[in-house]
Amino acid sequence: MDKKLAQEMGRISLSMFRKNFFGVFHGSISAKLGDNRFVINKKDAIFDEINEESLITLYHSRDYRWQEASIDSFIHSNIYQNISDAKYIAYCLPPFTMAYALRFNKIVPQDYFGATLFKVIEVYNPRDFETWYERADVEIYRHMKERGVKAMVIRGYGVYLFDRDINHLAKTIAVIENSCRILYLSATLGGVPGVQSCDLPYTI
Repeated sequence: MDKKLAQEMGRISLSMFRKNFFGVFHGSISAKLGDNRFVINKKDAIFDEINEESLITLYHSRDYRWQEASIDSFIHSNIYQNISDAKYIAYCLPPFTMAYALRFNKIVPQDYFGATLFKVIEVYNPRDFETWYERADVEIYRHMKERGVKAMVIRGYGVYLFDRDINHLAKTIAVIENSCRILYLSATLGGVPGVQSCDLPYTI
């Protein structure tokens, strides 16, 4: 395990944990080590104290080590194998983004930083939660690849995103969450003109 990489991942994980992007045992973060391997948090890792002991190196071909790794490892593995730009991956549960995605089919940022980075973010509907983990590893990377996006907001589940830089990864999710927080606060104050015409209400 590269000590510097572990420290880098620990620093970003702590920052994201403090922002409530990770739960105590919910979420995952990984880094690509080569064409055939990556490092990811273990399944019992706590995100405010990620270190060398709470990370594990995996090869894409599954072996005994996968039993210790995050339940999300198979999703990370498929993204790394199919998207060459993915150097770092995170799965997180930012509360305002998740709440907004329950009610709308797309997110249209109204703040400067959000609108500069994203004109619109589609909300992906996983539909049947009972079979989601059987489909997630394929559906997530395919959606990212086909739509050409680095971030995927999944209704009721969370956000998957990748980047070539771990700091950019953290900034991206922070921008998305802040945009959703602003949209939420705006709605409680009566809304911003034009927002309702941009967003599609969630329908089953």
